[in-house]
Amino acid sequence: MATSAWYHRDISRARAEDLLAWAGRDGSFLVRDSESVPGAYALWICECMLMLTHASTSVSQQTTQGVQVNCFRTLGDLVLGYQHPHKGLVTPLLYPVGRDVEPGDESSGEDDKPGLACAPSPAQALPIGPPVTLAAGEVIGVLNEYLRSEFPMDVEGLRRGATGLRHLHRTLGVACQGLNRWVPSSGVGPGGKGKREAFCQLLQLMKTKQSHLSEPDILSVFVGTWNMGSPPPRTLRSWVTCCGLGRTPDESTALLPQDVYVLGTQENPQAEKEWTEHIRASLHSFTHIDYKQVAVQSLWNMRLAVFVKPEHENRVRRVNTACVKTGLGNTLGNKGAVGVSFFFNATSFGFVNCHLTSGAEKVVRRNQNVSDILRLLSLGDKQVGPFDIGLRFTHLFWCGDLNYRLDLDVQDILKHVSKRQFDELMCADQLTRERHKRKAFLNFKEEKIAFPPTYRYERGSRNCYLWQKYKTSGVRANVPSWCDRILWKSYPETHITCNSYGCTDDIVTSDHSPVFATFSVGVTSQFISKTGPSTERAWVELDGIEAIVKTASKAKFFIEFHSSCLEESRRSAENDSQSCDVPGFLKLGWSPRQLPKLLPIISDMEYLQEQHLLLSVKSCDGFESYGECCVALGSLLRSGEQFETFLTHRGEEMGSIRGRVKVHVPKNRRGTREKTYGELASLPSSRPSYPSLPLLTLLLPFGFGQDLCELSDPALLLLFCCTMIQGFTFPYSPPRSLTWLPLLAPCWLSLTRCILDSRDADCDWLPLALKVRPHTLP
Repeated sequence: MATSAWYHRDISRARAEDLLAWAGRDGSFLVRDSESVPGAYALWICECMLMLTHASTSVSQQTTQGVQVNCFRTLGDLVLGYQHPHKGLVTPLLYPVGRDVEPGDESSGEDDKPGLACAPSPAQALPIGPPVTLAAGEVIGVLNEYLRSEFPMDVEGLRRGATGLRHLHRTLGVACQGLNRWVPSSGVGPGGKGKREAFCQLLQLMKTKQSHLSEPDILSVFVGTWNMGSPPPRTLRSWVTCCGLGRTPDESTALLPQDVYVLGTQENPQAEKEWTEHIRASLHSFTHIDYKQVAVQSLWNMRLAVFVKPEHENRVRRVNTACVKTGLGNTLGNKGAVGVSFFFNATSFGFVNCHLTSGAEKVVRRNQNVSDILRLLSLGDKQVGPFDIGLRFTHLFWCGDLNYRLDLDVQDILKHVSKRQFDELMCADQLTRERHKRKAFLNFKEEKIAFPPTYRYERGSRNCYLWQKYKTSGVRANVPSWCDRILWKSYPETHITCNSYGCTDDIVTSDHSPVFATFSVGVTSQFISKTGPSTERAWVELDGIEAIVKTASKAKFFIEFHSSCLEESRRSAENDSQSCDVPGFLKLGWSPRQLPKLLPIISDMEYLQEQHLLLSVKSCDGFESYGECCVALGSLLRSGEQFETFLTHRGEEMGSIRGRVKVHVPKNRRGTREKTYGELASLPSSRPSYPSLPLLTLLLPFGFGQDLCELSDPALLLLFCCTMIQGFTFPYSPPRSLTWLPLLAPCWLSLTRCILDSRDADCDWLPLALKVRPHTLP
């Protein structure tokens, strides 16, 4: 074992901590002799210690009662065994931390010990289960003690060549016990996926707050739908805070106010004014914010109300409302849709609330309702009139009582619901089937459903479904179903993530449960060029386009180009090639000379990478559209000159289109800016337990040039101080409660100001202290 690089013999605990901190990545490990238990070893991994014990002829784990014992013949076998994931450690043993061997200090190997077994020692490892966090007063005492007596020692050590803040490292290890949770690698426990997502959301809020941008990059949006049927309860708090069943926010983020609230209702007995005041009062009860009403649109008893924070009121413009009837030959408003659209700075939003035809057997009719709404709902900019509402908005949200049912026997449904086997039920969901067959909500998305069917409950309770409905014509079976849904559709290359999707379990005035979803949505601002006037302009060169459209017509076709970045829409000449290789489909081609040169109104790369082109293939005979699509200029700027996508029309797939496009940008206008959601946006929804984040990169994206004294947010200060130590990272999981963080502000602000005061001193320790190794997400 003496030849093993990871065995450090009798180094001290503090030395082990320093070596792992300098290694600076998950999976780093070393083994040393135990200082407290004779004949035992200590395995250090991720700055935590596991006790290793051994017998004379066999190897076993020192475990607590009920924990399985794993045996290994030698310590080397143990290391090999734990190099694989899901073996019970927080991370596999991947990167051995070598010894710092001085000349003449090589080990002879005489003190090598036989093989060992490994298990957490209750006295020396953080316990599995709820972590023990220090009281706020104790934390403040620890930090004040560091600032008073140990901070000067760290400064002096760095001046003498030390490569880390040893005392700060120890202090943070104590103060952040609530952040570093040691749980099984399966991810079960208090630090699961929800905690990690909540922590990422808090990081995003901190990062946005400290970016000092005059306009936001990201917007939080709440969308809710509820078939009321009777007057609502006194407060809607559980609905608008996403409290209930399904994918719900963590308690640390549940009460964070959203930027936009959109509430759609069906069979709403309240008048518009009464209903909007009720919403406003419910929002004020927990946010203490007087939300501003953007619009409310009604059709019979359908309502769609939109509210924004007061600071966003002047950013909302070009508000538009509309409704469409789909009941009884599209003449009655008992079924149909209402819509609201607006621009938030330069990003267009559309919201639709609908009530579709009821009845388990009327799937085709519901699909036709969706198609009629797409075609007839007159929302959005008139300049994009040729396009249905599925392509008029950067982000379109569609909610309502869609009335799609489960095609399954009621007893089978109840059995699956009792076992929470929702995936099995989704196979019988009519909406899921129709979407898979591309007959409804083409290219829309829906978050995975992890909550029980929201209809049909017994009023006054959520303990049982009342699936038999008595009518004059007889008994009708309304099997439990997910009638109430929220879907969305966004332009390509835009940022949108769904953070929650569920239903309430305490609002019982209706036979439907209210459904909620929250989103983080990337937005763009009105662009102002930072470069001076230039004679050069950007231009878009169309170097050939081919399209295949579903038609038996032999007419000629042209392409219309629409975009908010163009001064006006442009159109091509007639196609100069045409063939019919497959019956019912026409292959069309346009050479470069048939296509127009597109001139954006702004020539900066930062502006153009956020823009989109809308294309419509139209007949030269009747100017009827045979298919539309959206192309992101950003993807052409970043990844090449070709595009290929599907053509759709009124919610139906009509063919495909591809082409070659070159975007020419003047050299002096090619600067870009990183979005504040850039790194977090790429995090997948399912991640292994406890990866580490490059927090300094996330929280200080614009470099160290900003004034650290402005980091007044106490939680951000805590994170910043953690990242000051080379290689010091911690998991996604936030503390169980963030209530103690504001009490730390004076301590961290003092520490930060001490660092700033030293910036002008004649020393080179500050860059070293701020160095964080460039971790990459696994």
